[in-house]
Amino acid sequence: MEFSEIIKKRYSVRAYKARPVEDDKLGQVLEATRLAPTAANRQPFRLIVIRTAGRETELRRIYDRDWFTQAPLVICACAIPGQAWVRYKDNKNYSDVDVAIVVDHLTLAAADLRLGTCWVASFDMQAAREILRLPDEAEPVAFTPLGYPADQPGPKERKALSELVRYERWSGE
Repeated sequence: MEFSEIIKKRYSVRAYKARPVEDDKLGQVLEATRLAPTAANRQPFRLIVIRTAGRETELRRIYDRDWFTQAPLVICACAIPGQAWVRYKDNKNYSDVDVAIVVDHLTLAAADLRLGTCWVASFDMQAAREILRLPDEAEPVAFTPLGYPADQPGPKERKALSELVRYERWSGE
C-alpha cells in the first residue's frame, strides 16, 4: 500500500477476529518500531508482546473492554524515562514523545499489513505494573491490541487544516 493510503485506511479497531497474527507479520510490525526515530536515537522504550489466549481475565484488569482481549495479541509500550534524551534548557524529558512515535510506527506498519490496532491510554496503571511485572524505571504509556479487524471503519472526522496549521507565527498580530 502507498503511504498516503495507509494513513487514510488506518483506524481504531474495536472488534477482532480470533485468527492468529503470523510471526513474520508480527516481526515486521516490531521492526518498524525499532526503526522509529527517537530523540538522540536513545530508544528509551520497551515493548511487551502479550498473547491474550488464557489471559483475558487478568488483561481486562488493565483495560475492561471486551474487544481489548479479542485480538490474539496486545502490545504494551513502555517508556524508560531515565534513558531518554532531556532538553537541557528546561529539562523536558522526551520519553513520552519517543514512545508516541514508536506506537505510531507500530499502528501504521500494522495497517500496511491489514492488521488492526487501537491506541489505549485509559488503562489501570497499577494493574499493568503488577500483571506485566514492570520494573520501577519502566512506565507503561500505551497499549494496543494487534489482530485482524472484524469490523469496518467509520468515516474519519477531522478538523480542517485551517484550524490546525499556522504559518510563520501563531497569529498575525
